[in-house]
Amino acid sequence: MENISLKLEKEFLKVIEAVMKKHNYMTKTEFIREAIREKIKKLEEKETMGHISSAEKKEMKEFPSYI
Repeated sequence: MENISLKLEKEFLKVIEAVMKKHNYMTKTEFIREAIREKIKKLEEKETMGHISSAEKKEMKEFPSYI
């Protein structure tokens, strides 16, 4: 795995932490990974349905199945 650095505003982080607690996420990493997976899935579904512009399609890359 590779580490990345992410900066978030304090208020946004408070919102994330509240949602994490409410939904029993143990770590920010777990929460962020799942959020990214869900975003990728939604983008792929949009692409399948033909609602993504050609510029957006160019930006999308294939993701490994373990994501």
